[in-house]
Order: sequence, then C-alpha cells, then structure tokens
Amino acid sequence: MSDAARPLITIDEAEVDISAIRAQGAGGQNVNKVSSAIHLRFDIPASSLPEDVKERLLALRDKRITAQGVLIIKAQGHRTQDMNRLDAYARLQDVVQSVAQAPRPRRATRPTRAAKERRLQDKSQRSAIKELRGKALD
Repeated sequence: MSDAARPLITIDEAEVDISAIRAQGAGGQNVNKVSSAIHLRFDIPASSLPEDVKERLLALRDKRITAQGVLIIKAQGHRTQDMNRLDAYARLQDVVQSVAQAPRPRRATRPTRAAKERRLQDKSQRSAIKELRGKALD
C-alpha cells in the first residue's frame, strides 16, 4: 500500500518521554564521557492516538513493546544527541505509520478446478519419485 493512501498521524511530543543515556560499543574516550544515546518511551494506551491504531500497535509482535504497552526505542547510531533524538522520533513515526491504515479484510475464495487438478498431478508425480527410492525388487 502506498504512503499516500495512509492517513498521516502526528505524535504529540508531550506524550513521548526522552532520556539521554551513554551509548554502548566502540567510540573511544568520547563514549565514556558523553550521554549521546537516546531512550524514547511512548505509552501507547495513554496516548492520544485513535483507538483502532492503538489496538493495532498493541497487537504488533514487536519486542520493543512491553507488556504494559510502552514502546521503547533506543537510538545510538549517531555521535550527537540531537541526531539520535531525530532518529528515535523517525523510528517511532515509522512504527505508528505502519499500522495507520486498517488492513483490508480477507475474502474467502475457493481454488479453481484447474488448480485442484494441478495439485493432484503434482502429488502423483511426487509420489512416483518417492516410490523409486524404495528397495529394488528382483
């Protein structure tokens, strides 16, 4: 589905809790001195998002969403706190936009006669191949 078809959902900055933490990994002395990584916490049930969007967000099988419904994003890819903050907001926006549009309901269909015949033909071919794997008879 194209991005133009999805409704644009804006997230109020007051609903987002941001804290600066020290980044992990390589970085020399700078990584030990500067808190440049960002921990972004977004409480989904307490947010002002539409109810259907909240339900779809909470239904996501995403390890960043806690059992209490808090989405936690850690951004530490950049050297500056501002860049990591922008990265965290962008990732939050991406997650919310991914569920902004309701999925189309599935319509049940039946396989065609040709599809059934192809399936049965494939089964018989596979059966014949497997039959050849047996022990050779004298």
